[in-house]
Amino acid sequence: MAQGEIDKVAEETGFSGVVWVDHAGELEFAKAYGAANRTYGVPNTVDTRFGIASGSKGFTALSVISLVQDGVLELSTTARSLLGKDLPLIADDVTVEHLLTHTSGIGDYLDEDADTEITDYFVGAAHELTTTEAFLPLLDGHPTKFPAGERFAYCNGGFVVLALLAERASGVGYHDLVRERVLRPAGMTRTDFYRSDELPADVAVGYLPLDGVDRSNVFHLPVLATGDGGIHTTAADISTFWRALFAGDIVDSVEEVLRPRRDVPEESMRYGLGFWLHETSDTAILIGYDAGASFKSTHDPHTGTTRTVLSNTSPGAWPIARALTA
Repeated sequence: MAQGEIDKVAEETGFSGVVWVDHAGELEFAKAYGAANRTYGVPNTVDTRFGIASGSKGFTALSVISLVQDGVLELSTTARSLLGKDLPLIADDVTVEHLLTHTSGIGDYLDEDADTEITDYFVGAAHELTTTEAFLPLLDGHPTKFPAGERFAYCNGGFVVLALLAERASGVGYHDLVRERVLRPAGMTRTDFYRSDELPADVAVGYLPLDGVDRSNVFHLPVLATGDGGIHTTAADISTFWRALFAGDIVDSVEEVLRPRRDVPEESMRYGLGFWLHETSDTAILIGYDAGASFKSTHDPHTGTTRTVLSNTSPGAWPIARALTA
């Protein structure tokens, strides 16, 4: 797609974010649009860091799979074996693999099937959510939706439970697990977890319309992200990630991670272990959508082509992402 066409879509939609396309490690297109901080008039640049919401579920999955690779966990490990008496409504037969593939059937604290708006408030005392263990009250009290393994149902809470299981099995906090087992081996030097009330100067503030005014998302999300999403990264680091993943630098079993486990026809995609997959090809996909954040990155392992769109608004990424694949 030509730069002029991308510019046109960006102008028509008021896009705020970064578009990045590279082929076999060679940069073909990179451009920033809009403001990283509207209050102070700070523009986005191609090096700006963005929250990627559920895009970081892939990092959670790889951290867990790395622990499986090391014999600390197994895909067949039950959640109950590490939860003990916590979260009693999670069925005893729910396993790590069920959670990784969104087939656990557990009730979700952030239910995407519910009739809600992206501007609604979900997490209550957002400032208290600084650790995975702090999510236990949010995760509790949600009845099982269906028996484990019966079908696919996207579940945010399941990935917080995965983070909890990984912490308890390894004795290492979730954030450090991701740093040690994904970010460092991948060479992602500009990716990390940041408190939303203490963002570095080069991180884009997320915006959403509230009462007719665009406001920060600081009250809508946990103050510090955990297993279901919210890490901050750059377009360049995402490309670095894809290359490292397919080179086997993060986990040995890349084929198992990206083997289709479930067809998801309502999304016209398939799902592996923490990753979306193209409906008919081997293209791997990470997607994130939340209050003040939208993100999509695809990587074709055959051509080495990466297409990434990061935005600091909820709807921002989608028109550009569609245009890139048209």
